[in-house]
Amino acid sequence: MSNIRNNYLKILEVINSLNINPYSPNSVGRKPKMADIEVVALSLTAEFMSIDSENDLFRQITNAQIPNLLERSQFNKRRRKLFVFSEAIRMALASRFTELEDYFIVDSMPLEICKTARQSRVKICKENYETAPEKGFCASQNNWFYGYKLHGVCTLSGVFHSVDITKANVHDVHYLQDVKHQLTECVLLGDKGYLSAEQQLDLFESANIVLETPMRTNQKGYKKQPYIFRKSRKRIETLFSQLCDQFMIRRNYAKTFDGFKTRILAKITAMTLIQFMNKFIFKRNINNIKIQII
Repeated sequence: MSNIRNNYLKILEVINSLNINPYSPNSVGRKPKMADIEVVALSLTAEFMSIDSENDLFRQITNAQIPNLLERSQFNKRRRKLFVFSEAIRMALASRFTELEDYFIVDSMPLEICKTARQSRVKICKENYETAPEKGFCASQNNWFYGYKLHGVCTLSGVFHSVDITKANVHDVHYLQDVKHQLTECVLLGDKGYLSAEQQLDLFESANIVLETPMRTNQKGYKKQPYIFRKSRKRIETLFSQLCDQFMIRRNYAKTFDGFKTRILAKITAMTLIQFMNKFIFKRNINNIKIQII
């Protein structure tokens, strides 16, 4: 995983094979040195190789390795402008796994911006009230944090179907309002945070989605959730662990929300890309993320 140029060329080749047109508008003036797809490929290469700092990335590569390489500041601006294009790539990759799936898992994880002791004076991501971070509680870790929540829906094999970011104080159950517009006619596995009779009925009536969650022990007519559901739901927890380990999703260098969401999407897209290459190119276990691709 040490050769940035070879990894970059391989990732660029795979993205080109998807035949996705860039979403950026036609620009006036000189033609940019790097094409949109090349900027995204370099971004995904850095995330795959656990190079989490753009300064560190540009210290390790030279114009001799990538002749049309941008300056670091230009790369940062282009990367943020190509958010929609990056999401289109992620969806195209994921669609190859999810076409025939009828079981999905939903969960969330905290994305901390800073420690709660600094929340009153920190200025990170506070440029707009609508996207500013908030204080929230993580039940699984039994602590308060300041930042956002990453919500995700994945397949039983461990491929993200859809993702979203909300403020930390948004309850998990509210994300189900988005899920009913993204999925249909399937079984959705969730933890006790998604336990809601109203949402369960709404999902079934609007999109024919069966929401399976464990019951609370003090509920009337309590019945233990089948073991196969409890075991399957751990798949998304493993995904979150991989994002924290190799892709360092909880480490934040962004100063604005646009930069923050771009970094998060790049990490998830890089993971999906490696899963895609594992299955359709190398014919191996898709969740062996720490592998060579050249």
